[in-house]
Amino acid sequence: MAHYRVGRLEQEIQREVNDILLKRVRDPRVQGVTLTGVEVTGDLQQATIYYSILSDDKAHEETTAKGLEKATGLIRGELGSRLSIYKTPEIKFELDTSVQYGDKIDRLINKLKRED
Repeated sequence: MAHYRVGRLEQEIQREVNDILLKRVRDPRVQGVTLTGVEVTGDLQQATIYYSILSDDKAHEETTAKGLEKATGLIRGELGSRLSIYKTPEIKFELDTSVQYGDKIDRLINKLKRED
């Protein structure tokens, strides 16, 4: 039962944070951020939100991370008012590099095909 609740909460958090980023956060540093997943601890006290960006530029990654860190308070406050849970979890944003890694693999495969 608890696992189902955590999974459902993860989906709700992802949906709501995506909406908050689109409609409430005005920081240009977080434009183009795609949420890829959410992990909530079993006690529902902490949530890690995974995101990706299309750029491979390290400077762009850093500015996006700073923008998300700056918006964390607003996002958590909005989550608290939108979700019907006892305590809003602490949120932390982490860059999901799997999309960039997959893109790199695709480019390498295409390069090998062109060489043949």
